[in-house]
Amino acid sequence: MIICISGLSGSGKNAVGELVAKALGLKEIKLSFKDEAKRLGIGLMELQRLASKDFSFDKKLDKKILDEANKGNCVVTTWLCSWLVKGATLRIWLNASEDVRAKRLGKRDKMTHSQALTHLRKRDANNRKRYLKYYNIDIQNHEMFDLEINTAKFTPQQIADIVVTAAKNKR
Repeated sequence: MIICISGLSGSGKNAVGELVAKALGLKEIKLSFKDEAKRLGIGLMELQRLASKDFSFDKKLDKKILDEANKGNCVVTTWLCSWLVKGATLRIWLNASEDVRAKRLGKRDKMTHSQALTHLRKRDANNRKRYLKYYNIDIQNHEMFDLEINTAKFTPQQIADIVVTAAKNKR
């Protein structure tokens, strides 16, 4: 079983993915540009800027993610996993308003609400543009998803329970 949980920054992918993986006894795969930036010793937005000009950053990270996901029995929590992981059992899009996501990001990364909003807007725009350019993926098109959940309306545990139920029904 492979469960892909996608969504924009601050949508709750990692929180929900961790709960789903634990409930179903699956491996959690949550490699991100944030992790890569830390590994490279640069800021996230600097990596975003570099990646806008050099596809190899996306390509290397996506290869790592796909290599792990293709082993199966996992929950993958990345922006693009639902598009890139072939043969996923279940594809989930987690949605939340920009304001809700900014509040979460500000709390998590110790930013003011204004700083978090600015960061989200830049990051969302950069990623959307890059994904269209490199993959021809429009992350605003959600036709392929089995479920789309507004994470502002439920707790991470409630969302995980919904995903677990859906996963059990897909087996």
